Amino acid sequence: MWRFDLTQYGDVWSVVVNIGLLLVALLIGNALRRVIPFLRKAFVPSALVGGFLLFAANLIMEKTARISLINARIMQIITYHALGIGFIAMTLKKVTKDKNRRLGFKAVQNGFLTGGTYMLQAVVGIAISLVFYYAGTSLFFDAGVILPLGFGQGPGNALTWDINFGAYGFDGNGSFGLTIASIGFIVASVVGVLYINIFKKKGQIPERVATTLRKVEDFEGQNEIEDSESVDKTSIQFAFVALAYAFSFGIMVLFAKLSDITGVSLFNDIAWGFNFIWGVISATAIKAIMNAFERKRVVKSRYINNYQMDRISGFAFDMMIIAGVAAIDINVVAKYAWMIVALSLAGAVTTAVYVRFICKRCFKDFEHEAYLVNFGTLTGTASNGMILLRETDPNYETPTSSIFILSQFPAMIAVAPLLLLLNLSAKSITGCLISFGIFFALFAAYTVFLILSSRKKPDKESSKQQEQ
Repeated sequence: MWRFDLTQYGDVWSVVVNIGLLLVALLIGNALRRVIPFLRKAFVPSALVGGFLLFAANLIMEKTARISLINARIMQIITYHALGIGFIAMTLKKVTKDKNRRLGFKAVQNGFLTGGTYMLQAVVGIAISLVFYYAGTSLFFDAGVILPLGFGQGPGNALTWDINFGAYGFDGNGSFGLTIASIGFIVASVVGVLYINIFKKKGQIPERVATTLRKVEDFEGQNEIEDSESVDKTSIQFAFVALAYAFSFGIMVLFAKLSDITGVSLFNDIAWGFNFIWGVISATAIKAIMNAFERKRVVKSRYINNYQMDRISGFAFDMMIIAGVAAIDINVVAKYAWMIVALSLAGAVTTAVYVRFICKRCFKDFEHEAYLVNFGTLTGTASNGMILLRETDPNYETPTSSIFILSQFPAMIAVAPLLLLLNLSAKSITGCLISFGIFFALFAAYTVFLILSSRKKPDKESSKQQEQ
């Protein structure tokens, strides 16, 4: 019999209660960030504060009352889906094309900077995990490949591949990857704040005052549907996101069926391990179709609103961060503690040095802004990078933000080999060593390209670029 009481808690109330806990934790985290100056000055995201609060509260309840405050499985599911939803909403946004070719070239450089950093993190991570493995610790030999996923892509992908590696004997159960990602947020905030303070004292980062006045164009583009339509405008935005995710689910099902037909397990891993990529592909196709309909006047008004898509992606990533941190299993962290510490320290140092090295050469006129947005993104998420950028360039006077947005496609191409080799790397020691060699070769190739391309003299126009 169907009932809405505690006898049906697992079926009726569990998901709602867990989502409610995430939102309450977000509110408390935001309140603490406002009243504690250190958290605010360190740019620690409210979602991260809320996630650690929920993690601590759940740990206390388990140790004292033997009751789990949260459902770890639900938290992992939210983390997984929030990644895909966030990327879809970001992709559906309309991006104004910059006509300056030099800016496009800078975007390619920024994309290869992202790819080079991923490969470096993979090389460093695998090297450390192999050292632990050969030292006789019985820890998984390929655990370190999760470093670029946790630092570079955040909790969603780190969780997904941590769990996928369970098929090859890794017992991280998602918590290993989530811990790496959580430490990445802290690294992004701490190093970013130190960097800003150091170079401001040296006078190399100018003081810029933020302009708080917003225009109508910030909230609504030209020729968009009215808010007074029979369907709420926000509902339309969610519908487009849902449509893109439905298409991406269809792609995943096709790959899974292909795996069943051929017996090749790789297709199944590709299907469910890259939900965010299929989401991006689906969203890109939908956006292209809608743009074509608008040009042909089949659709006379724009349906996708950039501002609201930003809000959807922001909400999804906030939920991903809180749920990801709250789902960490302290027992897994304790087992892998020394490897986690080694990976985090090595990842933080090598990423900071490499990104600084490239930004000084490729983005000479705005090297500090480029460093902050890239370092923040490559250790935390794009949100961390944009927070640090706004501290030094609040009105986007430099072309950094435009370059960063335009660089996402070349970055995806540069990072693709890492994602495609994840299964090979985890299957065996031989596969791990082969992947290690490929990652190192790609890191070297990307770095050589960036160094050689940086020697090209900038034209006069590019040195005076400002974001429109």
